[in-house]
Amino acid sequence: MNNVSAVYQFKPVNVARWIIWSLFALILIAAPYYFKSNFGISVLTQIGTVIISALAYNLLLGQGGMLSFGHAVYAGLGSYCAVHALNAVAAGVFYMPVSLIPLVGGLGGMFFAVLFGYVTTRKSGTTFAMITLGISELVFAMSLMFSEFFGGEAGISTNRVVGEAFWGITFGPQIQVYYLVAIYTFFSVALLYALTRTPLGRILNAVRDNPERVEFIGFSTRQVRYIAFIITGFFAGISGGLGVINFEIVTAEVVGPVRSGAVLLFTFLGGITFFFGPIIGAILLVVTYVLLSEFTKAWLLYLGMAFLFMVMYAPGGIASLIMMNLRLAAFGRLGKIWFAYIGLGFTALMGMAGAAAMIEMLYHMQLNSALGPLVKFAGVTLDTEGVNSWFGSVFVMLTGIGLFEVARRHYLRDWNETQEYIEKEVKRREAL
Repeated sequence: MNNVSAVYQFKPVNVARWIIWSLFALILIAAPYYFKSNFGISVLTQIGTVIISALAYNLLLGQGGMLSFGHAVYAGLGSYCAVHALNAVAAGVFYMPVSLIPLVGGLGGMFFAVLFGYVTTRKSGTTFAMITLGISELVFAMSLMFSEFFGGEAGISTNRVVGEAFWGITFGPQIQVYYLVAIYTFFSVALLYALTRTPLGRILNAVRDNPERVEFIGFSTRQVRYIAFIITGFFAGISGGLGVINFEIVTAEVVGPVRSGAVLLFTFLGGITFFFGPIIGAILLVVTYVLLSEFTKAWLLYLGMAFLFMVMYAPGGIASLIMMNLRLAAFGRLGKIWFAYIGLGFTALMGMAGAAAMIEMLYHMQLNSALGPLVKFAGVTLDTEGVNSWFGSVFVMLTGIGLFEVARRHYLRDWNETQEYIEKEVKRREAL
């Protein structure tokens, strides 16, 4: 009987997990039907590629505690490998379906991760971060020196419509490219999630939390970091290969430090402590770079301020805020605090509106003074030479800050009462 019970064990189906993955697949399938324009589908395509890159990076930072400043190197070098492969297919040198070109980028990213990772993973912590920064600068400098492979400043262009159409799929229409990216995104996200549940994923968490104990029980922390680094390079290369098919051009910018910094920043904003955090960060990255940059020239300043406030008040990222409120909802206490959220949101927007009005006027005076003193902001015409516009902006900002402080104190009171209730409820349930 003991042998039978050891073999035949009942494992309940994780219904919530099936629902979440089904919804994720459904969102990927249905998104183009909601965002029907070519621009909307193009934005969705970019989001898919960045999701893969951000999750691959979080395998290092969130799962392994390895702060890398050179993640774009492997996505970018994967892009170059993919674009050369696609051009070779177009020239008739060898045959490969366009749908498999991202795998070439993945193998290219993995190759360079094997090469550079052998050096970078020998150290950890700050030393590891500085080595990755050095390699990033080295590769970026080489991209402008070796034009045979990198194409120089002009980059390398290609044509994704090559070969014979398969079931009418030529990858000419943007919608076809989107669904190719969606398929790669779904399976990449699934594989990366599955990796976090394996013994390798668990020991990677242990290397992050207590490397001395990992060494004590017989594992090599360097080998664990090295393996994770190689896997990261593979998925980053896939992201780069998908970018080649989407944009049909690769320039030196894809291996630049700016791209690495953007992935780091938005992965952190999304939340590195939760698996879905980088997905949120990837969406924010594309929306910020594609949409926000079109509305204001001060978008980088706003981005820096948002990052500053997130580090100060929500270091766990947006994902941590979502999980905290899900915990409140699980105990039926979300209704107790949502009035406080409304107050915080309204007063914060009020203060930011006043500050943003002054920023927009300053930018207009510095960059667009030849166009006259008037500038439009949020449907309001501001006069950079008028006292009323400056006084009104300062008044709105200070009023918003003052009301925000009042709302924040009420929020803290309600939050503390809610947490006390939850702690008592947890103890009561444990006693039962």
